[in-house]
Amino acid sequence: MIDGATVNRNWRSGVGAWLPDLRRSVDNLLMHKLRSLLTMLGMIFGVAAVLSMLSIGAGAQQQVMLFIEGLGVRNLIVEAREAANWQQFQKVRQQSPGLTFHDVRAMQATVDGLEALTPRKRFIPSKVVPKPQVEMPTVYGVEPNYLQIGGLRISAGRFFSADEAGRAAAVCVLGEAARIGLFGIDDAVGRFVKIDEQWFRVVGVAGPQAIAQTDVSGVPAQDRNNLIYVPTGAARFRLEDTYSDMRDEIDGVYVRLKPDVDITAAAATVRGILAASHHGADDYSLIVPAELLAEQQRTKRIFDIVMVALASISLLVGGIGIMNIMLASVLERTPEIGLRRAIGARQTDIIRQFVIETTLIAVVGGTIGLVLGITMSRIIASFAGWSTIVTGGSLLLSFSVSVLVGLVFGVYPAMKAARLDPVQALHYE
Repeated sequence: MIDGATVNRNWRSGVGAWLPDLRRSVDNLLMHKLRSLLTMLGMIFGVAAVLSMLSIGAGAQQQVMLFIEGLGVRNLIVEAREAANWQQFQKVRQQSPGLTFHDVRAMQATVDGLEALTPRKRFIPSKVVPKPQVEMPTVYGVEPNYLQIGGLRISAGRFFSADEAGRAAAVCVLGEAARIGLFGIDDAVGRFVKIDEQWFRVVGVAGPQAIAQTDVSGVPAQDRNNLIYVPTGAARFRLEDTYSDMRDEIDGVYVRLKPDVDITAAAATVRGILAASHHGADDYSLIVPAELLAEQQRTKRIFDIVMVALASISLLVGGIGIMNIMLASVLERTPEIGLRRAIGARQTDIIRQFVIETTLIAVVGGTIGLVLGITMSRIIASFAGWSTIVTGGSLLLSFSVSVLVGLVFGVYPAMKAARLDPVQALHYE
């Protein structure tokens, strides 16, 4: 049995020994409020810098990740490269016929594990009625299975059917931004849109999709919400005469593979088909979203490490500031230290007191820094228009590093105080 006296002794030698030093440390910091605040500034701005930079990086990377995931990790995407001028176009055409339906049929016959495939005919119309309130929407001529391949979610109405695609029906599906730009808050399903000289009936509206602000590894930056989807046949036969003579028969192919298919092997097969039909001309690009996603994940890890390393310089400066102030505090409180040693305080007691003070500075400074960092992230997101994300991991990392820095830079002053000779400390002036 453990008696009450034993429990009391354990309390005094354990937690009870820390409480007087904690109160003494708090009193000393409050006695010098301005100095304590100035000492904390390095930690405050260091933590705020680490957190805000991590949140900006996380926001930017999430946008890219969502965009790549939206392309489909089981998809392969072939993009035609348009010629910059007529001379370049003629030169390329002497070597390659461009991206054609022959390539589509070759992929359908050759690629193992093919689940779905659709060609794409893309262009920006010269005029649209109703007049768009913002940018002119882009027209995508695709097959009905693009709904599955592109991972579209229909928020109203439906996607066009195989029957409508087979007879090149004048029907269309609007992206969310295209719907708002053309019809505002009104219901768009059942209404008509005039694309150049052809009227199309709206049969559905696609839900919001992730977008990228800049090109991502060959994928052109484009607002995928500001699109009008029409059947491939309708794009070719109803709108074909509006196209430039420099355009290919089609300008994109989307390939969706079955879950158990080796994406790398399938991509190699597609490259071989295109290399043979295009006779080695560099007039197309093959995009493998699964490889892009893996690359972006590696880039994100490197980016996070670099950002933390750069922002931690502020914490390092803050830690040096803590050490400087605590060394000055040791000189200022030398008589107090000598008195405590004279009445029985051990070296560990002195070390504990100063370590508690530096820990309090780091903890309070880190907490204020977290609040400031979150506020800075919100301000940046509001004024700069950047996406910022404050994660639990970034909060924990920023705070932990600040406390660790405070402890590391507080140990030397604490040991220096503990090693003072009590007799000399009492006579110090």
